[in-house]
Amino acid sequence: MKRLRLLITTALVITLSCLGVRAASAAGGAGADCAGASRHAAPAVRAAAEPVTVWLAGDSTMANPSSRCPVGWGSQFGTLFDSGVTVKNQAVSGRSIQTWLYESNVSGTMGADGECVLGSPAYSARWQAMLNASTGMKAGDYLFIQFGINDSSRACPRHVGTARYQQLMTMMARAALARGAHPVLLTPVAAVTCSGGTATKNRGFVTETFAAGSATGSPVVDLQTLSVSLYNSLRFCPNNGDYGSGPVGPFFCNDHTHFETYGAQRIAGLVAGDVRRQNLPLAGHLE
Repeated sequence: MKRLRLLITTALVITLSCLGVRAASAAGGAGADCAGASRHAAPAVRAAAEPVTVWLAGDSTMANPSSRCPVGWGSQFGTLFDSGVTVKNQAVSGRSIQTWLYESNVSGTMGADGECVLGSPAYSARWQAMLNASTGMKAGDYLFIQFGINDSSRACPRHVGTARYQQLMTMMARAALARGAHPVLLTPVAAVTCSGGTATKNRGFVTETFAAGSATGSPVVDLQTLSVSLYNSLRFCPNNGDYGSGPVGPFFCNDHTHFETYGAQRIAGLVAGDVRRQNLPLAGHLE
């Protein structure tokens, strides 16, 4: 509906401008070519109607559900936009940024550098598909990247060190930029941990996410901070370890990390709200 109103308004502005030009011309004023003005304005109308694909890369907290629980916030993201936006959620449960990118090519062996050894540099099918020149990311699209939960594992293949994490996130952002797409980097969403009556931050890779954003000029959504603030506003703490009842019951699965549908909707709303707060062009598609 917002897109339709925009197109109608633009058309009216063009029409009224042309009428004014014709009136000035008839009065002997210096009039411009109305047809020329329409031709110059037409690309703006076409640009407003250009469809946008939002690509999502992440883990289970973002992924589409395969059962009632967990439900990743990415599965609820598309409902917040108008019909000009298509969300393609390529998040996969259990993945670190490296296993998402390289899948089974990441071995269970840790090298001397403290990183999991890559058996092959070949990318996973999902990343190759997003890089495809014909059907993958195109100019004007968006790539939202959120990892950092499974990456903190001490064991391979999921383990990713901080320097490697920053390197891979920077690489993904640059790949999007090379295709004219807009990368948006996210710090990992928080689980619920309480210090008395206060929810506290509990995720790593925050500094590395902001560093990757600075290196590529990409906006960063600090989802950890946003989610912790939400948990405090909803009074999730104190908590005795029971995540199936009380205020946290409708929000989380029976753990402190994964979301039910309502929780996924609220987290998706946080991301959309920060897109609007940062005034990203994508905010023009929010309902």
